[in-house]
Amino acid sequence: MDLKVLLTTFGMIFLAELGDKTQLATFCLAAESKSRFTVFLGSAGALVLTSLLAVLFGAELNRLIPTNYIKIGVGGLFVLIGLWMMISP
Repeated sequence: MDLKVLLTTFGMIFLAELGDKTQLATFCLAAESKSRFTVFLGSAGALVLTSLLAVLFGAELNRLIPTNYIKIGVGGLFVLIGLWMMISP
């Protein structure tokens, strides 16, 4: 296992998740629920599953498309989503 990749991935995902929609939704669900541990398990499970899908699809996509094109595409997608969020009512 590559410790540098592990720590870099952890740090980037941790910072990216702070204050995002997923965290806010989990916050609201925990505030409404008497079973906070169940909310935690559901939220953690969903994050693990989406991360697994991202790793599997990313690895497969990398076999078909060079990494620099994937990075450019993902960056462009972030910009488009940000613009869409700014102009949508």
